[in-house]
Amino acid sequence: MDNNEREGAELDVVLESVGNFSLIGLSGEVDVYSAPKLRETIKDLVDEGKYNIVVDLERVAFLDSTGLGVLVGGLKRVKHHSGELGIICGQEKILRIFRITGLTKVFPVYHSRDELLAQAEEA
Repeated sequence: MDNNEREGAELDVVLESVGNFSLIGLSGEVDVYSAPKLRETIKDLVDEGKYNIVVDLERVAFLDSTGLGVLVGGLKRVKHHSGELGIICGQEKILRIFRITGLTKVFPVYHSRDELLAQAEEA
């Protein structure tokens, strides 16, 4: 892969509020190049006092160990404030990474946005 291809793989981040959650919608690739953008987004939310965060991975094409590390770091950051960091992911290829690493036991996993919305309404 040359540099021109690398530059084309970006990460788009969209923030919105869903119930008492801050939802980070991602699309693109979460890797060593783009993970700092996600790290900053999580850090900024926590700095604003938002400790219940859900990261939507439905439109993520690729997630590497750096991206996983950012999510774990974000989880530690919100747990420090008794918060929660969950993920929305129905993609088997991404969920498999969470299963293999045992992170499905650590992160609340919503299989769709509708599942999150249903739980947000119950809260």
